[in-house]
Amino acid sequence: MKIVPEKYLKHLTNTNGLWEIKISVGNEIFRIFCFFDDGNLIILLTGFQQKTPKNEINRAEKLKTEYYENK
Repeated sequence: MKIVPEKYLKHLTNTNGLWEIKISVGNEIFRIFCFFDDGNLIILLTGFQQKTPKNEINRAEKLKTEYYENK
């Protein structure tokens, strides 16, 4: 089994299971929040191009909750 390096996929501490995908293109860094459903399915949530703001974490946690409520 291969492990994805933390510079590309990192668990966000103090969250309810959110992860951050980080993509570098030239000098730009893009971030996408995600979580794992049943360990196999990755659900992509929000994306942005800046340091991780707290309001984006809150938004991603809300989207994760809505996902499970509507599943």
